[in-house]
Amino acid sequence: MGNTDCVYPTAKVESAAYHRVAIPPPQPFVKTFQYSLKETFFPDDPFRQFKNQPPLRKLWLGLQYFLPILEWAPRYTLNFFKADIISGITIASLAIPQGISYAKLANLPPILGLYSSFIPPLVYAMMGSSRDLAVGTVAVGSLLTASMLGQEVSVTENPSLYLHLAFTATFFAGLFQASLGFLRLGFIVDFLSHATIVGFMAGAATVVCLQQLKGILGLDHFTHSTDIVSVMRSVFTQTHQWKWESGVLGCCFLFFLIITKYFSKKRPKFFWISAMAPLTSVILGSILVYLTHAEKHGVQVIGNLKKGLNPLSITDLVLVPPHMTIAIKTGIVTGVIALAEGIAVGRSFSMFKNYHIDGNKEMIAIGMMNVVGSCTSCYLTTGPFSRSAVNYNAGCKTAVSNIVMALAVMMTLLFLTPLFHYTPLVVLSAIIISAMLGLIDYDAAIHLWKVDKFDFIVCMSAYIGVVFSSVEVGLVIAVAISVIRVLLFVARPKTFVLGNIPDSRIYRNVEQYTNTSNVPGVLILEIDAPIYFANSNYLRERITRWIDEEEDRIKSTGETSLQYVILNMSAVGNIDTSGISMIDEVKKTIERRGLKLVLANPGSEVMKKLNKSDLISKIGQEWIYLTVGEAVGACNYMLHTSKPEGTVKDESADSTWNV
Repeated sequence: MGNTDCVYPTAKVESAAYHRVAIPPPQPFVKTFQYSLKETFFPDDPFRQFKNQPPLRKLWLGLQYFLPILEWAPRYTLNFFKADIISGITIASLAIPQGISYAKLANLPPILGLYSSFIPPLVYAMMGSSRDLAVGTVAVGSLLTASMLGQEVSVTENPSLYLHLAFTATFFAGLFQASLGFLRLGFIVDFLSHATIVGFMAGAATVVCLQQLKGILGLDHFTHSTDIVSVMRSVFTQTHQWKWESGVLGCCFLFFLIITKYFSKKRPKFFWISAMAPLTSVILGSILVYLTHAEKHGVQVIGNLKKGLNPLSITDLVLVPPHMTIAIKTGIVTGVIALAEGIAVGRSFSMFKNYHIDGNKEMIAIGMMNVVGSCTSCYLTTGPFSRSAVNYNAGCKTAVSNIVMALAVMMTLLFLTPLFHYTPLVVLSAIIISAMLGLIDYDAAIHLWKVDKFDFIVCMSAYIGVVFSSVEVGLVIAVAISVIRVLLFVARPKTFVLGNIPDSRIYRNVEQYTNTSNVPGVLILEIDAPIYFANSNYLRERITRWIDEEEDRIKSTGETSLQYVILNMSAVGNIDTSGISMIDEVKKTIERRGLKLVLANPGSEVMKKLNKSDLISKIGQEWIYLTVGEAVGACNYMLHTSKPEGTVKDESADSTWNV
């Protein structure tokens, strides 16, 4: 990067040739506040469709907003119905064994897994905006429920209270989720970054797989802790209680499930093979246990499942201290995780089919199905990826596939539950492990390492926290690191020196464009963030350091002494009073050193506040320019007109300064 014998094109050197930076006209406070409120909570402008509509039409549009089924149902066709029936039956074959398995993971009666695949999907079909999301219980939510409630109540000593707290936690989770949607606070969920979710899900999947060693080895007693050290200690201190029959059966079914999943992944048109594999495993395992009486030889079975539809549980909700506190805490944590997974899955599949889903509608739908579910003997549900992927691959067209699945589960509850009596628990463990292996996304972690090392640290922090401590600790660590990173972005914004790209009036980062040239006597700095109280002190110190470094460089090279400091404020979208004070202090510091401060391209919000604070008059309107090029041209003009050795060429539009 050089600065001698270079040519710097400029515009007309006369001040009249430059465009003044406009000060926006003043706006009433109420109007400004309304605009800010709208941009914060209503960026998608949901009220636009209600404009200039008669009252009845507004009522109908309002109903359609909260019940999207009213919008697409009139356009529903027979071809859609055929596709949805196939999809619904396919996901039901996966939902039944998964529901039973995940209920066991949550230390709840297995029948609750079926209950939770009946009522919530019906609610979501009416209120959800995703065509592909298949509703049901999830492993991570089940693990969180067991982990957090288990700290307060022992499921073996007081199973009734534990069950009631699970319903209460689901109620508060739904209430929290729906409130976020109604109040349009969905951006809170965005604090769970992609890196956080990748690490957290992988850690939770690892913990879930380790927990299933109890079922695979046929152990009767097992630790309630979820960290890897406690689990391994529990496993290897009970080697004398390992049951080889259970282990062999579990490994065989796990191998079968993994092979079918691998085959379906390689040949997507055979997706139904992996979708049917869990139910096939349950059927084969039940037949095998029944014929060989394996339950008498150490293979544990589900036992009796109560026939009938969901009983009401609204009277079982625990809404009084002291246990209500842990229910609220569990509900909020599990609710956030369920929202993050459900919305992420829904958006992923909506992109494949090129349609839009409303995040706030999804929060309301997921929240309401959990509120209703908590009153009908269901526990936490959302849109699991595995089930939704099967639904998508099966060719679903609308949310009717959820209704078909719910009806299939209803028939199971009414007539088929006795058939699950001999289902071995080891098969359920194998089903859970095979599902969890898909959540450990090695490729995503490697991609994070290649692209952004800090994101990789966030990911691994979440993973290590979950695996070596607990699910809650891992989540807190990951969110805390993510928030710290956001604060660092705000508190330590990027600032860099700009240089002139040869034969142009373009100025870019000298580190990115190594062929740029310094402008003699001028230091051009760019601030790459809004200026707030959190970063104003840092920016003042950093600007001072840039000036010190530039003056040291000039002394060592013997170049033209520094006369002007240009601040390019194109990226400064806003500024507060601390930021204004910082600019005023920088101006005074620069002037004490015999330099001049010049501003380039401050935005409307910045100009408005600079004007109200009278800082424009202190800097001088003539030292605020629309572009960096114009600011450099003016500085060059002043440098050369004040020095007799400077040579000024013709004042045409393409005049140049020779240095």
